[in-house]
Amino acid sequence: MSIEAPKIHILFRFVEGPWGGANQFLKALRKQLRGNGIYSETPDDAEILLFNSYPFGSEYLFDEVYRLKRARKDRVLVHRVDGPISLVRGKGFNLDRIIYNFNSLYADGTAFISGLSRRDNTRLGMKPGDYSTVIHSVPDPDIFNTRGKKPFRGNRTRLISSSWSSNTRKGFEVYQYLDSHLDFGKYDMAFVGNSPVEFQNIRCLAPVSSRGLAQLLKESDIYITASEYEPFGQGVIEAMACGLPAAVRAGVGCLEVIGEAGEIFHDESDVLAVIDAVARNYEYYKGKIALPSLAHIAQEYYEFTRGIYWDATNPNLGGIYKPKTIGFLRHQWFRRTGT
Repeated sequence: MSIEAPKIHILFRFVEGPWGGANQFLKALRKQLRGNGIYSETPDDAEILLFNSYPFGSEYLFDEVYRLKRARKDRVLVHRVDGPISLVRGKGFNLDRIIYNFNSLYADGTAFISGLSRRDNTRLGMKPGDYSTVIHSVPDPDIFNTRGKKPFRGNRTRLISSSWSSNTRKGFEVYQYLDSHLDFGKYDMAFVGNSPVEFQNIRCLAPVSSRGLAQLLKESDIYITASEYEPFGQGVIEAMACGLPAAVRAGVGCLEVIGEAGEIFHDESDVLAVIDAVARNYEYYKGKIALPSLAHIAQEYYEFTRGIYWDATNPNLGGIYKPKTIGFLRHQWFRRTGT
């Protein structure tokens, strides 16, 4: 493989059907990289590996990283980092510590999913190396788009929210408040996903596939997310790609790309006023939706990762960067203490 065209492999256990935001984004990114002709279907044939945060349920991937890095000394690994997980869950710093140790030992570059994530991870002790950047996420445009979007009726505004996780910090206290205080003569609201609470007025729908979710979004008007802390918020971006302006709680990383296509609320004290404001000025907020394309995001990943590989392999630069490899005992230490 020439150094001008290194190929990427996403070292991730993909799940079909409804799952978390990282799974959905990485599937879209893989699809785009394949279309660009720069994706390797097998990690052994890739010059660059993209590893996502902490591999829940797939800890064997830590051993795979060790094997792949030892097999080829110029192989570059870029760590896509979200979290801090302790802020998302509201407890437990151990997983964040594992992520930080992995990043320090194995990662040649770090791609944070938002500036918020980079700020808070570094505040909690993460020390990314010289190759560090922020790259946002976008959905698959073949699924999340405005084709077939139902028009805004105005007489009964359709709200929608979604969450794969049932963690109460995903905003369920706000949704319970809306269930009791929202004017359901003026609004309809649906929640899609896993809820730890029962609603009396909000329609609660089971998790659906990406295409099923896109269809539900296109039948809605405004997306609302009430998570207490969200390093990015893929659900909001999927909704906006389908033409929905948003009511977003402060503390969500995707505010960095939402711009004027939505309004921010803080808690139960102002959520109703924000929903009303977006509904009253619906066409204004809808007209402000301007998301980066998947092709652009894929190019950002490629340019960042290729730049590291180039620094490690370009003979004219003298190999100014040496990709990380660690010994067997150091890897065993990480596996004992890190998982």
